[in-house]
This record gives sequence, structure tokens and C-alpha cells, in this order.
Amino acid sequence: MPEITADRRPVAARLAVAALFLVNGASFASVVPRYPELKDSLGLSNAALGAAIAGFPLGGLVAGLLAGALVARWGSARVAVWGSVLLAADLVAIGSAARWWQLAGALFLAGALDSIVDVAMNAHGLRVQRRYGRSIVNSFHGLWSVGAILGGLGGSLAAGISAPLPVHLAGAAVVLAAVAITCRWFLLPGTDDADRAEHALRTRPRAAVLVALLALGALCSASALVEDTAASWGAIYLRESLGAAPAAAGLVFVALQAAQTVGRLTGDRLVDRFGRRTVARLGGLLVVVAVGGALWWPSLPTTVIGFAIAGWGIATVIPAGFHAADTVPGLPPGVGIAVVGWLYRVGVLAGPPITGLLADAVSLRVGLLVVPAAGLLIILLAARLPQPARSA
Repeated sequence: MPEITADRRPVAARLAVAALFLVNGASFASVVPRYPELKDSLGLSNAALGAAIAGFPLGGLVAGLLAGALVARWGSARVAVWGSVLLAADLVAIGSAARWWQLAGALFLAGALDSIVDVAMNAHGLRVQRRYGRSIVNSFHGLWSVGAILGGLGGSLAAGISAPLPVHLAGAAVVLAAVAITCRWFLLPGTDDADRAEHALRTRPRAAVLVALLALGALCSASALVEDTAASWGAIYLRESLGAAPAAAGLVFVALQAAQTVGRLTGDRLVDRFGRRTVARLGGLLVVVAVGGALWWPSLPTTVIGFAIAGWGIATVIPAGFHAADTVPGLPPGVGIAVVGWLYRVGVLAGPPITGLLADAVSLRVGLLVVPAAGLLIILLAARLPQPARSA
């Protein structure tokens, strides 16, 4: 094990957590560009492929609440690293699937592992943040987005050169697992309780804890709903409602993701300066005004710009929600994050059907009003976020 001095330990741990976030983003994103080949090689219909892909969020829901217990038992560092290794190994199972049920099972396992790793790496990232004494967790989420971009580009390149799917995903698995294992030596030692704030260790009435977690879960769901709506309906809205060319159909999602990545990579300074609550409320207001304005004056430019602004607005909301969940008094390490993460996954599943029902009943333009509604919810529920004194 490399020798790391005490004064360098937080820096090394920060780099290791950043690498784990990047690995997590790249893992599943490596598969997405190759869905068409999976569909063709297995002879699946669109409905069958969709049902298999649904295994991923279902796995996250089933396993998500186990993450807190695993972190409490084994520690966030160990769970984050070995969960990442298993998630990388599951890429081999996805690439080697020869039957529908094998693909669905591998994606279910990927979703389960992803939900566990998500909790563990966020818990450890927040532990490192406490050592720093200032916000750094937003940059971790920004690097997750960078990893997703790199994984997607790698998958697209592999598809472009007709690399065999099993070979591509096995190669990606080896690289990603090696990075994750290397990170193990640089994460913080000891238990996750060792440096938690004193108030987080105090007990609190169960009803108050439940209300706090439900509110934070709804806050994170509102933020995720904005992102998921852009992914699920953005291209359809541009093509069918605004008559955009096929090449422009993906601009809503790309613009939101790019702006969100920038917002996360730069958001820590804003959080340190103005506080999580103020930044989240401003972000919610931007979602309401930008997307609401784009729906009021519908066009390709206003829609793309509106969702880009919304992406920047929601950038710090989920990291702030996880931070608040981790400091709810009376909960073991990782449990608050696990519960809030599970709740927001449930909330996200409800978003696309609601939008679809409104679109069928009235129009997709009306259905997209769920986005400014989510912005309003962020403004209201941001009151649950801590608001420390401004730093100089």
C-alpha cells in the first residue's frame, strides 16, 4: 500500500472519490450506444428491449434500501470500491447475453449494484468533504457526468469500428475495475462515524426523521424529473411539436447535460458563498422561468436555451439533498442517503407516465409543464437544506 502522510490523506481521498464517480458514470454509459446491436443480435422487438432495459431501474429500487445497511456494516470505502468492481464485471454479462432473460437479469443486477455504489461513494465523498471543511461534493457529481460522456463516446467509437460487443465491454470492465481497485488504497481509513458532526449522531423523534427524509426525497425527485424529462421527451417535443430536423432532436438533452456538468464542476464555490438553500432556490427559480418561458414562446432556440438554463439550475440540488440526508440526526452512516436515493428513484419513475398522459390528453407542450412545476417544488422544499453562515 502506498505511504500517504496525514496531511495528504484528504487530497488523495478526494482524487480517489472523484475517480470512483468517473468510473460509475462511464460504466453503464459504455453500454447505451450498443443497445441497437443488442436488440438485433437477440432478435428483440422494441417492447422486449424496453422491458429488458426496465430491469435497470427496477434493480435500483429493489436493492437501493440495502445500501445503507451495507455501508453501516462494511464501510463506505469498501462498498464503493467492490461494488464498482462488480458493476464493471457485470458489463461482461451484458455483452455476453444470448437470451432476453439473460440481458434483463444482467441489467437488473447493474441497476442494483449502481444504486448501492451511488450511496457508498456519496457517503464517502461527504466524509472527505467534512475533512475539507467546505463544499466539494458537487465536483464529484460533475465528474460523474464527464465519465458518462467518456463512456458514451467509447461505446460509440467501438460501435463505429464494429468492435465485437463482448470484447468491447470486457475491455471496458478490466479498465474500470482496475481504476476502482486502485482507489481503495487512497480512500479514508476508519469508520464512517469517526468524523461525523456531533448533531448527526444525536437521536431525533422517528416522525421528524421520516418527514425530513420524505421532503429531501421529494426535493431530489423534482431535480431528477427535470433531467429525466429532457432525456425522455426532449427529442420527441423538438421533432413532433416544433418540427426540428432529426440532427437537432437531441439538442435539449445535450444542452441540459452540458450545462449541468458545468454547474456541478463550478457549483461548490457558489454553495460555499451563498449556502445550499439559497443556491437551490435560485436554481428552482431558473427552472420555472427558463422552461416556463420556453413553453410560452415555443421554438427550437428558446427550448434548447431554456433547458440548458434548467440544467445549470438543478446542478447542485441532488448533491445538496444527499448532504442534508447524511446529516439527519440519529441515522447510521449512509442510511439517510440510501433512503433519499430510493425515494427519488421512485419519484422519477412516475414522471414520464404523467407527462405522457398529459400529452395524450392535451398536448406534449402541456405535458412538459411538469418541469416548471418541479422547479416550484424545488423552491419550496429547499427550506429543508442547511444554510450555514456565509464564508468570506
